[in-house]
Amino acid sequence: MKVLITDKINESAGKIISEVAEVDFLPTMNEEELVKIIPNYDALMVRSQTKVTPAIINAGKNLKIIGRAGVGVDNISLDAATQKGIIVVNSPDGNTMAAAEHTIAMMLAMSRNIAAAAKSTIEGKWERSKFTGCELFSKVLGIIGLGKIGSHVAEVAKALGMSLVVYDPFTSKEIVEKMGGEYIDNLDDFWGKCDYITVHVPKTKDTVNMINKDTISKMKKGVRLVNCARGGIINEQDLKDAIEAGQVAAAAIDVYENEPNIETCPLIHTQGNIVLTPHLGASTKEAQLNVAIDVAKQIKEVLSGGSASSAVNIPSLRPDKLEPVKDYMQIAENSGELAMQITKGMIKTIEITAQGDLSDLDIQPLEVAVLKGALSSLLEGVNYVNAPVLAKKRGIDIISTRSKVKCNFAGLLTVKLITDKETTTVAGALVAKDIPRIVKINDYETSIRPEKHMLLVPHVNKPSMIAKVAQVLGECNINIGSMNVVQKNDKHETESIMVINIDTEVNEKTLNEINNIDGVHEPKYVQLTTKE
Repeated sequence: MKVLITDKINESAGKIISEVAEVDFLPTMNEEELVKIIPNYDALMVRSQTKVTPAIINAGKNLKIIGRAGVGVDNISLDAATQKGIIVVNSPDGNTMAAAEHTIAMMLAMSRNIAAAAKSTIEGKWERSKFTGCELFSKVLGIIGLGKIGSHVAEVAKALGMSLVVYDPFTSKEIVEKMGGEYIDNLDDFWGKCDYITVHVPKTKDTVNMINKDTISKMKKGVRLVNCARGGIINEQDLKDAIEAGQVAAAAIDVYENEPNIETCPLIHTQGNIVLTPHLGASTKEAQLNVAIDVAKQIKEVLSGGSASSAVNIPSLRPDKLEPVKDYMQIAENSGELAMQITKGMIKTIEITAQGDLSDLDIQPLEVAVLKGALSSLLEGVNYVNAPVLAKKRGIDIISTRSKVKCNFAGLLTVKLITDKETTTVAGALVAKDIPRIVKINDYETSIRPEKHMLLVPHVNKPSMIAKVAQVLGECNINIGSMNVVQKNDKHETESIMVINIDTEVNEKTLNEINNIDGVHEPKYVQLTTKE
């Protein structure tokens, strides 16, 4: 067997893999070159530089596994790999410590004016009084997102004498209080309590521009902000303005909206205390070694006939279990995504019911798909392997039943998501072998094709409602692909819902305009994972 490494990866990876296969290191190869040689290899290992395109994957007739030495797999065509039955693995935990430590380093750097003071001193100046700093001790650190990185930041901050307040709708109050922090379940209550704020959440439609001019205005004057998570969570222009106006005393930023084109970032022109680094969160020798070893071990295991621990695509599931239900995997994932994105509160229980033909099958793969869909809206790096583990860690109960009650479809999968605030039901089915449909949303019987961009508009059933919503979308240059309008099951009800497939995402401004239409009640924009 042969393994190809195309990016600069710690040599330890090659040594591990060489125990079971021949290893070739061929860096800086373009797509055309890779297409020519990839048929000779059983595995491919990359970092971020190599773009593993569908053409490369389709040419890899012997490929069994693709390993990404890092967290992100944006440079790998997952759909193409899945269609070919090729396992794609990453290293979701290898850089946790590096990212957490960089966060702490950035907090200290901006608090003690390290960068500016160093530059001044190197220039031969002695400006001691100019760089009077601020202590972390006794200050309140606000943490948004208490995952692996956020938890470690919390531990270190606590050791430095800081007080903790935490916002994470998907972490329990008990966990936060156990580590000595204050649990806040509302961002409006969170902002004003913090001297420092650090974010550790994935970039989603709910977190993009989470920190903007409006939320900054709710913070303490002189607050200090840190972002080592994802670019775009903090609005860059709004942050620049807030620093220059004195509302934000300092900021430390490692990630940007348009990487690596830093010249387009308004923050580089900020007049004030700001520390900028070029996405160094995972850039330590230790982290690069850890991710290399982690992925190399997985490649070795798979080539030896074993299984991968951090597979990010469907082949990680046992083929004998997957095959009977594979046609339902996408609609199961979409049902979980949709339910979570329209539901308020912390998940307590997910109930999954299989009917029709599905009632006679092992639906464990569908349970995993539902979990992946639901949790992907909340967390970064969720895959078919870790979804059950993440659900268990967060105390989410999974109840799965197979019902013999007759239904109108060959197979019907119903997802009931129960939170501390409400219950949401979404059902998915196949109207033909390859035609998935969302057939129920709460009390509404519908039939809508799952698409990447969807808009749900509950409204009073009266004339002109559709026209008014369509007008807002048209004025915002948002095209309607399809629409399904239905009343509640009880025909005496005056409530209806529009389920609209649209071509582009809907921003908060547009959503507010729709919500301001008389008779509309809390419209929701939903973004689903769909096949390319």
